[in-house]
Amino acid sequence: MTETPQAVRAAAQDPNRRIDTTQPHTARIWNYWLGGKDNYEVDRATGDRIRQLHPGIGEYARADRLFLGRAVEHLVTEAGLRQFLDIGTGLPTADNTHEVAQRFAPDARIVYVDNDPLVLAHARALLSSTPQGRTDYLDEDLRNVDSILEHAAKTLDLDEPVALMLLGVVIFIGEDEDPYALVRRLMERLPSGSHLVLSHTVTSPAMPDVDEAVRFWNEHGTPKLTQRAPGDVARFFDGLDLLDPGVVSCSRWRPAPAGQEPDEVAMFGAVARKR
Repeated sequence: MTETPQAVRAAAQDPNRRIDTTQPHTARIWNYWLGGKDNYEVDRATGDRIRQLHPGIGEYARADRLFLGRAVEHLVTEAGLRQFLDIGTGLPTADNTHEVAQRFAPDARIVYVDNDPLVLAHARALLSSTPQGRTDYLDEDLRNVDSILEHAAKTLDLDEPVALMLLGVVIFIGEDEDPYALVRRLMERLPSGSHLVLSHTVTSPAMPDVDEAVRFWNEHGTPKLTQRAPGDVARFFDGLDLLDPGVVSCSRWRPAPAGQEPDEVAMFGAVARKR
């Protein structure tokens, strides 16, 4: 197990540091939809209201989590990766990145990054590791690329391929902040053979209630969300080699054989390789 960073120890001593329980928060609502217990009444009330507006919203959370597991398994078993930089980690739940990766490769190394105070308070659960591998946690914002990579280099060898995990996080970066340049900066600093794993809530004429749910969230919750069309999500992978089946509903990215194609959800994702 990795030495617990000072920030994590501080959070463990004061788990309510910077946590606002009067405002609903995305990570806690996501946790609620996944059946977790790390949420408050305000999160549950808002989560239930969003589910009324769009009854399938809970399936996004589950589809995104299953997508993470399938993508990590592929990267370890087929692409041979042993290093993961997971930014926008969210609250610990079943099958976190390190659990999936180390299940197939006990020597895998993982750095988690998030700036949510509740995630920080629970970071000990993310710092478990096999004896052969290693995990670390950084309390940092996605926008601070230099700081993230400087810290990650203490655990990961950035001269070797890394899987950059950005699941459901760039939705919090508005167009005025150029999210595409942000993702590009991160990938440019990683070597050939690295992979980008990204998922994003999408807007679609076929699912108008999703837009209504997002509008409700942006009026009542924090942080604010920016939806993008599937084609705009695909732009995050420009210059990279997309793995089949490309940018699709997370439920349809290499699902386990079940005979019938899974229902589409408005959470799209893909995996791509850097040349």
